[in-house]
Amino acid sequence: MKTPLSALMVQGTTSDAGKSVLVAGLCRVLQRKGIKVAPFKPQNMALNSAVTKDGGEIGRAQAVQALAACVEPSVHMNPVLLKPNSDMGAQVILQGKAIENMQAAGYQNYKKIAMPTVMDSFERLTNDYDSVMIEGAGSPAEINLRENDIANMGFAEEADVPVIIIADIDRGGVFAHLYGTLALLSQSEQDRVRGFVINRFRGDISLLESGLDWLEEKTGKPVIGVLPYLHGFDLEAEDAITANQNLDDQHVVNVVVPVFTRISNHTDFDALRLNPSINLRYVGKGERIDNADVVILPGSKSVRSDLDYLRSQGWDKDLQRHLRYGGKVIGICGGYQMLGSLIHDPSGVEGAPGSSEGLGLLNIETTLTNEKALLNSKGTIEIEGKSATVEGYEIHVGVSTVSEKQPINLTHGKSDGAISECNQILGTYLHGLFDNTDALELIFDWAGVKVKGESHQARKEEAINRIADAIEEHMKLDLLWPELVINGNTN
Repeated sequence: MKTPLSALMVQGTTSDAGKSVLVAGLCRVLQRKGIKVAPFKPQNMALNSAVTKDGGEIGRAQAVQALAACVEPSVHMNPVLLKPNSDMGAQVILQGKAIENMQAAGYQNYKKIAMPTVMDSFERLTNDYDSVMIEGAGSPAEINLRENDIANMGFAEEADVPVIIIADIDRGGVFAHLYGTLALLSQSEQDRVRGFVINRFRGDISLLESGLDWLEEKTGKPVIGVLPYLHGFDLEAEDAITANQNLDDQHVVNVVVPVFTRISNHTDFDALRLNPSINLRYVGKGERIDNADVVILPGSKSVRSDLDYLRSQGWDKDLQRHLRYGGKVIGICGGYQMLGSLIHDPSGVEGAPGSSEGLGLLNIETTLTNEKALLNSKGTIEIEGKSATVEGYEIHVGVSTVSEKQPINLTHGKSDGAISECNQILGTYLHGLFDNTDALELIFDWAGVKVKGESHQARKEEAINRIADAIEEHMKLDLLWPELVINGNTN
């Protein structure tokens, strides 16, 4: 018989209210108390993903939450992953494996078919762990999405788990968000809500207390905690690009990343964005690629479509100018494929069947295939006679024929990437390349500057511990788990 710690679901009033971070923090709090805990998200829609040890694909947020719980990521932590490949459709991934592309309207009906898969994964976790911390998606009050819901209250009702609702006060309107969200739930759904959490508060808490009293009186639900705004806090974003940069005046190199319509795994650039020596700038629609020492083309879920978008923005001309002035260009995954001569999609894997002319900057040719490469990789990268250890992951469709020097040798016996004869252009399928401090330093040495790498893993650990500390200090965890002891005393 499971204890009352066995499951808790965090739902939010909006996207980016803090659900992912709160689940990560709760996982670390329970782990600190010796409780074997796992994260779980029934359905995730994100283009940031991670590869599990057994070669499955899950949302990147669940991999970070697994890190917080100090457990190995599993496909059962995110049994349904949707990766948008157009405004109306997405690739559907069940328990780590892509099954098909589906339009939004069709998926609404498919959700009832996916529910048994969701429940299978959840039951596996509840059997293997003492506790499961569950993350909802978006908001439970989306009236148009409630039928066959598997992401929020539909799952909570099916699994019979308690719920807390989090809202971001930094956005404004926090009381309306919380009161209105609860009001739009059915009576049985309201009954399973244990209380509220207010996130990212800054200022004098006494000025908030009258509002907290009003909310508790009107809803009959307690405010379980008010979490402070954590300045300088940074944990991998689930999907939205984190544009805030290190404002330290130590920059020695300017890096520009163009934002594609279907940019994927932009967490590749967190290690650059947070490095005090690097000025990382994202450029979007209508902006120029300029004032750069290094330009990095990111991954894409729709490579040929985003290649067309790149050209529509004039970024191909910007790249040519950048190279004429001696700049360096790096392509990762889809960006690597774009650097080649041709991209073929004979089966229509990512859109209409056909071929697209690449940028012609690397002598490679890519054919998109139905089978997706999903693996964690280790090896060494060698540039100009110097080498460094690399570790990352591959998530891509397509096989590339390379007629260039390949700078990365992987431990599973394959080579990866390409470096141009002119020594200005580098491509790789390896995500997470810059998380390796030695590799980061080697690549920027190739770019002509000295950059000191900083441990991205240590930075993530620091962020997880900061949110866990804030939860222990500012949340009334005894309202959730009366038997849980915090700091030697029951809350």
